Amino acid sequence: MRPIEESDLTENYQQWFNDEEVCKYNSHHRFPNYRQDMDQYYNDVIKSKNNLILAIIVTETDEHIGNISLQDINQIDKTAELAIVIGQKNYWGKGLGKEAAGLIVKHGFEQLNLNRIYCGTLADNVGMQKLAESIGFKKEGVRRQCLYKNGNYQDGFDYGLLRSDYGK
Repeated sequence: MRPIEESDLTENYQQWFNDEEVCKYNSHHRFPNYRQDMDQYYNDVIKSKNNLILAIIVTETDEHIGNISLQDINQIDKTAELAIVIGQKNYWGKGLGKEAAGLIVKHGFEQLNLNRIYCGTLADNVGMQKLAESIGFKKEGVRRQCLYKNGNYQDGFDYGLLRSDYGK
């Protein structure tokens, strides 16, 4: 993992958020993602001190295959939201998301002094649910019909991990 650089804002990266399959379980892909959207996202979100957004890189090839982040970092409540996207589908199911998630959660607790990290996913996203649970997150609740996607309202599951439970 490394910081996202302006040179990462390639057409390939942009297309992740225009790909129906990549965005199946998130709120992206409702509107087209344009180059100027990527530039604005880089300047307003990636460079913000309220977000830690890193590129997931395959060491052997130096290929940018996805992003992982701690978003909406709250310095008073010591919380942040974990988010991940693997845009290069040929890397799905290889454990890279779990590895990256474990590293950024460790960083959040040990370096950013967070007390709670949370994430949410749709009820159909079994992969993300397994990832969250495999690194210690507990299912905390259900947001009924929280997202309208593909003609249906879908439930979302909320997960959380406290520093006091981390590593147990």
